[in-house]
Amino acid sequence: MTEDRVQVEERSAKPTLWVPDFRLFFTARTTSLLGDAALPVAITAAMLEAGYGISGVGYALAAHLGPFAGFMIFGGVLSDRLGARRLMIFADFVRLAVQLTLAALLLTGPPQLWVILTLLAMLGTGGALFQPGVASVTPRLASDVQRANAVLRITESSAVVVGPAVAGGLLALMQPAAVIAFDALTFGASGCCLLLLRLAPLPAPDGPKGSLRGDLYVGWREFVARRWLWQVVAVWMLFQLGSWGPTLTLTNGILVDRLGASTFGLVMSAMGLGSVLGGVIAIKLRPVRPLRAATVAMFFYALIPLSSSFDLSAPMLGACYCVGGASMAFWGVMFHTSVQTYVPVQFLGRVHAYDAAGSLMMKPVGQALAGPVAGVVGAVQLLHIATGIGMLVCLILLLLPAVRNLPRNECVG
Repeated sequence: MTEDRVQVEERSAKPTLWVPDFRLFFTARTTSLLGDAALPVAITAAMLEAGYGISGVGYALAAHLGPFAGFMIFGGVLSDRLGARRLMIFADFVRLAVQLTLAALLLTGPPQLWVILTLLAMLGTGGALFQPGVASVTPRLASDVQRANAVLRITESSAVVVGPAVAGGLLALMQPAAVIAFDALTFGASGCCLLLLRLAPLPAPDGPKGSLRGDLYVGWREFVARRWLWQVVAVWMLFQLGSWGPTLTLTNGILVDRLGASTFGLVMSAMGLGSVLGGVIAIKLRPVRPLRAATVAMFFYALIPLSSSFDLSAPMLGACYCVGGASMAFWGVMFHTSVQTYVPVQFLGRVHAYDAAGSLMMKPVGQALAGPVAGVVGAVQLLHIATGIGMLVCLILLLLPAVRNLPRNECVG
């Protein structure tokens, strides 16, 4: 009798992820990310079409990501203070308005560079307000946080597969403005889904609400109290500056020029397909030392910059990008699950903001410097350097005991 009851409980526990509120959140993330995945292809095509070259692509991508990283900390504080859902809705509709403006300007003629960069910076700021809520909402909707993260990673990766392919198709028929307008509508759809979302209340604070400065301090205190967390973020700054940031700029420019926008979109879709596979693997595998397993997987990331440095066929590039995408997705699920299960949910927005800001702040620097540095040392040589730095980052993470030996935590923080 007891055994039957346990079996019934186990069977009934699995479907609890797909409650109505999680479906709404899932739909919001899917539609928003579908447009996000198309946007870099559209930006790349727009900058090259306007004659700004690879350096212009780097400036544009950096302008979008720089404010995202810079304002993330304040987004985390506001998310914990005002409510994650409310702030995410506001950010969605702000980005809807900004991107429609950018699309309209592109339709009327190539805007000046400063106008494009300003609008992209506003988009990045909206993303900084939105992103902390993703981390704090997920553990409030799902009891199995790793499974929820893996499912969200799969849908993010599916968007990466579909988004660039859609962007490539649109660019073959229309101007980049069409892709940017499509992306704007996805923010509107996301905002509407979040309007219908209902979340369980957070635990009541122990004392009166503190000041903005006090909230920043509390978030920082919770962040630095976890050695494994700040060590990962510190190492990731090197990864973004010397490897992933330059790789994004160089591969976008080189592959679009070599293969064309449509084929480039398909290669990027292969990376998204790999990310889907990485998410599926993350659903099945529950390593005792999640960050150790994820770091070993990250060695295969090096296939992305390395393959881009050679004149490979599109199918060969796609295969390398697929494997690299799977490794990065597996890392992402293991890392974010660790953060969401070790950090108390009432601090999660702020801690995630410090994590994301630190992890991303050097990425726009790497993107912006890629063009000028490639002009000195050569684009192929810089991709080889990026490959080596990516491998070095993995070795450093494995040498850090707090990261290597972090045990799996089944409970939400």
